[in-house]
Amino acid sequence: MNLYLRLLWLMLFGRRRSACPTLGPCRTPYQVYPNDLDIFRHVNNGRYFTMLDLARVDLMQRSGLADKVAAAGWFPVVSMETMHFRKALKLWQRFEVQTVVLGWDEKSFFLEHRIERKGETIGIAYIRARFLRKTGGSVASQELMALGGITHDSPPLPEWLANWGNAMTEVE
Repeated sequence: MNLYLRLLWLMLFGRRRSACPTLGPCRTPYQVYPNDLDIFRHVNNGRYFTMLDLARVDLMQRSGLADKVAAAGWFPVVSMETMHFRKALKLWQRFEVQTVVLGWDEKSFFLEHRIERKGETIGIAYIRARFLRKTGGSVASQELMALGGITHDSPPLPEWLANWGNAMTEVE
């Protein structure tokens, strides 16, 4: 239930926070609540990914992209994700997620989420996402970038990140 409350908070108050660039960075604040915890009394690993979903919503809203994407009849989906956990978050601790778009290829976007508490990195996640059309089919990255006002090519992706995306595609 608390994630619905967090989503409602983002929808109501996220737009009142300062705008951010389309590619980030976007800093989304959180606090650890009791239903975020697992039986070992730290944030459940699956809960992090759900919070990252909300951080991407925050980036899209605060950059002005969310309304444009909705008007175009598109929606985002995650196609791959991985995370490195460095430290645990415990009950009532405050932290934030910094979201940036690292780059893109023809159809996917690569994002980095840094979970930070008091200047210390708690975890780092990498996400590969795409946009789909409600009428069917995928949205080309250049088409989405144009919608967001980005006219330049993608910055070069770190080699390991490009290989990660390509390696998993070959498994299919």
